[in-house]
Amino acid sequence: MNAAYRMTPSKKGSFPKGVLTGSLGSGIKDVCLKIRDNKSITPTKKNNKSSILKKIKVLNGRVLVISFLTLLSIPVQANCVGRFVNPITDICWSCLFPITIGGLRVSSNEEDTSNPRSILCKCTTPFPRIGIPVSFWEPVRLVDVTRTPGCMVSLGGISLLNQGIKGRGGVANNHDNHLRNSFYHSHWYVYPVIYWLELLLDFVCLEKAAFDVAYITELDPLWNDDENAFIINPEAVLFGNPIAQAACAADCVIASAGFPHDFLFWCAGCQGSLYPFSGTVASHIGGVQGSLLVVQKMIAKLHREGLLWGYMGSDGLCGKYPMPIIRKTQYKTQMVYPIPSTIKGCHPLGRSEALWAMAKEYPYQGEDFAYLIWRKRNCCLG
Repeated sequence: MNAAYRMTPSKKGSFPKGVLTGSLGSGIKDVCLKIRDNKSITPTKKNNKSSILKKIKVLNGRVLVISFLTLLSIPVQANCVGRFVNPITDICWSCLFPITIGGLRVSSNEEDTSNPRSILCKCTTPFPRIGIPVSFWEPVRLVDVTRTPGCMVSLGGISLLNQGIKGRGGVANNHDNHLRNSFYHSHWYVYPVIYWLELLLDFVCLEKAAFDVAYITELDPLWNDDENAFIINPEAVLFGNPIAQAACAADCVIASAGFPHDFLFWCAGCQGSLYPFSGTVASHIGGVQGSLLVVQKMIAKLHREGLLWGYMGSDGLCGKYPMPIIRKTQYKTQMVYPIPSTIKGCHPLGRSEALWAMAKEYPYQGEDFAYLIWRKRNCCLG
C-alpha cells in the first residue's frame, strides 16, 4: 500500500466503512481499490482529508473519460434492415404465367392449377355480363418476416412501433428436445403492382387498390402467444398428434412435385405445421424455412379472420367469396429480400426450400425476409 495511507479502525470523523479508496498512481493500472469491513482509511500527517477527496475526483474523471472513449469505439449496429422492392428488377414477371383464355392455355408452360373448361361464363355481379373465363397469377401482397418488432423490411428498413412491444423475435435452442425454435413478427402490405404500373388497362379482373400497411402482428395479442391463438384455431387440438403430423410429410412430397394438397389444410408442407396461427416456429431449420412457415401461418390466419377471400376456381369467376379455411393452391411466394428470386422464383406453399434457398440467408442484413404473394385469379372477362 502507498506510504501515504495506513489502515486504522473506524472512528468518528473518518471515512465510513465500505468506501472505495486506495493508492492513486499515474494511470488506471496503478489503482488498487480496497474494501474493508469495519476498517477505514484515514489520512496521515502528509496528507489531509481534502487532498484525498480531490485525488479521488481526478481519478473518477479519468475513469469516466476512458469509459466514454470505449463506448465510442464500439460500432453501433441497427437491428432493422430492409429495402424497397424494385418492381422492374426484383419481381419475377414470368410468374404471371400461365394465362388461360376459355380453358385454353395461351402462354408458357409454367406451373398452374386446374381451371374452368367452359368457353363462356355468365355473371350478375358486380354487373350483369356474359364473358370468357380467363385465369392468371396476380402479384397482390407483400409480407415481411422480421425478428425486430416494428421493423418494416419492405419499406427500406424503417422502424415503427418499436417501443414497448413484447415478443422480440429470434432463434433459440430448446434443451428439452434438442431442437431449435424461433419467433418472428410479420407485416402484411396491400401491393397490387400490376394495377399501379398500368400493365393492363381497364381490366375488370385486376384488384384496384392503393398501397397500404394492412396488418402488423405487433398489435395482435394472439400472435405472440400460442395459447391465446387457440381462440381462432380451436381445431388445432385435432392435429397435435403424430398421425396428423406424419401426413405433413406426404404434403411435403406432393408440394415439391407440384402443388400442395388442399385437403391437408393443417400442413405447411416441408416447412412444418400451420398450427398454431402465431409467430412461433417450433422446429427451426433455417431462416428461409422459418420465414416461409410464418408466411403460410399469416395467410391462414388472415383467411380465418375473414381478411382474405377466395378468388380461384368456378366460384371466383364473378368475384371473391369467403374462404375461412385456406386453400393453399391459391398462392405462390417469391422472395424479394434479402436476395430477390427472379428466375423461376415463384414456389407453391409447402415446397421444399432446399431446392432454391442456397445463399439466400446471411448474417446481420440477411436474417429478415420479405416475400411477394402471387394469387391465382379466375375471372369472367366480359
